[in-house]
Amino acid sequence: MRAVAPNAVTALALCSGLTGIRFAIAGDWERAIIMILVAGVLDGIDGRIARLVRGQSRFGAELDSLSDAISFGVSPALILYLWSLVAAPRIGWICALVYAVFCALRLARFNAQIDVVEQPHKSAGFLTGIPAPAGAGLAMLPIYVWLWSGEAVFRSPWIVAPWVAFIAFLMVSSLATYSWSSLKLRRNIRFEAIVVVVIVAAALVSAPWQTLTVVCVGYLATLPFSIRSYRRIKRLREGSAPSPAAG
Repeated sequence: MRAVAPNAVTALALCSGLTGIRFAIAGDWERAIIMILVAGVLDGIDGRIARLVRGQSRFGAELDSLSDAISFGVSPALILYLWSLVAAPRIGWICALVYAVFCALRLARFNAQIDVVEQPHKSAGFLTGIPAPAGAGLAMLPIYVWLWSGEAVFRSPWIVAPWVAFIAFLMVSSLATYSWSSLKLRRNIRFEAIVVVVIVAAALVSAPWQTLTVVCVGYLATLPFSIRSYRRIKRLREGSAPSPAAG
């Protein structure tokens, strides 16, 4: 019974992601995006609920991956296709397929490495590539900009298609990206961090699309720093590793 609560939250995330497709078919782009964002929030808390009630299970892990593949792979791909890529059906559909398949491949790679002991990125507190929820949020960046700017150029499939392909590549890449465990705040700035969270939450309520645009750009800006941080940790580990005994 302890597994019911986290699995129910995962199922709600799946329902939210699928509902985003429904709103996209109706041309309600704002609600379609909101549904994907709600799925991301639910995906972020189901694991914590499972650990809190000690309800982790292999079934829950598999359900979570299937939910992520649909909510953050298939749903954003279809939303972007219906919003923009349909204007260039051949190349647009290829990019939508690439994004959805690469998201599934990323999740499959993650599942395959669950029982692997030697994981350099994970042991250092980093992720390999950008996670699926972040990929979904980044892939929809052109829609955010279009919603608050009204500029039709951001809806052009010749801009959206390469952007979607680029985000798909980041998901399956071997780049070291920050995870929550790698973000360690010093005690003297924890109050300031809470203030920043409150400001971002208020901005999301009053100006959601502008705020999401800034958040996406800020996340992309952290990639060079995460890559450099991991390389520094890797060099330190190699330097501290004992040298093999001679002959």
